[in-house]
This record gives sequence, C-alpha cells and structure tokens, in this order.
Amino acid sequence: MPELPEVEVVRRGLARWVSGRTVAGTQVLHPRAVRRHLAGPEDFTGRLKGAVLGEAHRRGKYLWVPLEEGTALVAHLGMSGQFLVRPQDEPYEKHLRIRLTFADDQGTDLRFVDQRTFGGLSLHDTVPDDQDDLPVPLAHIARDPIDPAFDDDAFHAALRRKRTTIKRALLDQSLISGVGNIYADEALWRTKLHYERPTATLTRPRTAELLTHVREVMGDALAAGGTSFDSLYVNVNGESGYFDRSLDAYGREGKPCRRCGTPIRRRAWMNRSSYFCPHCQRPPRPS
Repeated sequence: MPELPEVEVVRRGLARWVSGRTVAGTQVLHPRAVRRHLAGPEDFTGRLKGAVLGEAHRRGKYLWVPLEEGTALVAHLGMSGQFLVRPQDEPYEKHLRIRLTFADDQGTDLRFVDQRTFGGLSLHDTVPDDQDDLPVPLAHIARDPIDPAFDDDAFHAALRRKRTTIKRALLDQSLISGVGNIYADEALWRTKLHYERPTATLTRPRTAELLTHVREVMGDALAAGGTSFDSLYVNVNGESGYFDRSLDAYGREGKPCRRCGTPIRRRAWMNRSSYFCPHCQRPPRPS
C-alpha cells in the first residue's frame, strides 16, 4: 500500500496539474470507487459539476482537495489507486474507475485508476483545523513526521503511555500517520531497534533518534519518487518511483546487512512481514 512518500508525490502532482481547474463533468465507471460517498454516484457527480478544485492536501496516507467552503474531495489510494493526468482523447485505461473533465482548454482530464478497487473518492464536510480545514473522516488521524506541526515531545509521551511495541506504534495512525510497513522497517534498521522493542523502554533521546531516521528515510524516498515494486504505484504522469533500489532492510531477506554483513531476516508479523538484521537489531530480552 502506498505510504507517505508515495502519497506525497501524488499530492504534488495534483497540486501542479489540477489546482484551480473547474470540473465540467464526472464519470463514475465503477460504483465501488465511490462506495464511501454514501449518497451514491449520482450525488457524487452532480455535486462535483462546476466545482473549482483547490490545492491538494495530505494527512498521512489520505489526500483531499478543497472545493467550496466546508466541502472537500477525499481520496484514498488503497493498494493500487492511481491519479493520472491524461489527454482527453487518450483511450481509457483498463481499470479506469472515475474520470473528471475540466472546463478549460488544457486538453487533459484527471483519471482515477484502481485495479483492485480498494481505494476510492468521496465528498465530505470539513471541520476547522490548526492550519487547514480537515475532512471529517480524517479528524482522528495524527499528523505525520514531516508535518512542521508534528509534536515530537507529545509523540514520545504517547509512546511511553501506550505500552506496546515500537513497530505497532509506528503503524498506529492515531499516534503518527503516513508510516507503513516498508518505512517502519527501514527507520528501525537505521536506528538499530528491533521491531518488538517495548515503547515503554525508549528514552527521549532514543525516540528523537528514531524520529530523525523516520524523517530521513521519508525524505530519501520522496527524492526518489517513492517506492515502486510493480506498476500499481505511479505518479500523475504514470512514472514509477525508484527508492526500492535503496532499501536497506525491507525485501532483502538473505542478503547481507549493509552495516555488518549479517544476512537480513524476515519474520511473519501481524499478517505482514518484518525485515531486520539479527545482529544490529537485537531482540529485547524477555521480561
């Protein structure tokens, strides 16, 4: 599933190519793509007609585009959702789910393509936030580590209270958003922390070190356009990211650790996999 760097790459593309454009019409080609819009496809298309798209925003792994005051178009990419800016006369993609056309002469439309249909678009009311109005369904999601308003001290205090393990905490979107399985493993490898390390044992300096590495790995991934293991994640121009070439832990089972040479191991974890170096990331001692 796309994580913060991939979603941020898409957000930047939307901000560049569709901000300020007026929607001329909307086609919903698969009802599942608007299942979160409870009023149905006809209401969705009717409310979008004539709407002016604001600049795209992101909270964690969610995107939203402000419309008129108090309303936003919310998007979740799911496992395979893609926003593509395409020439209007270009043939439809095989898994095209939603198409937005615009009332201008740029000659392009915006397409939402989703092979597995786990993602989707919906319209929601917004509520005031510290910086920007936030769609109601996203109000419970914490800020992400590259958000200037992210509170490092509050995060450390929450870790100490949570009484869980560090990787579970990194994937808890109510504590810190945007971090998924790939970047959790990468940040933990850089910090030399085992994924089962109890959060109650982390000192403030250790939490600060972890957040530094989370931000660094996110920044490195953003610079590379995100991580693409297949064609399911691309930017709005259809281009894949290449951070998968720089991964230190995730997906490298059996390959030598880039620090010590010990083979990277993979363990089943919460219906996922955790990749780690058994030498650099020693498991915690049983209590």
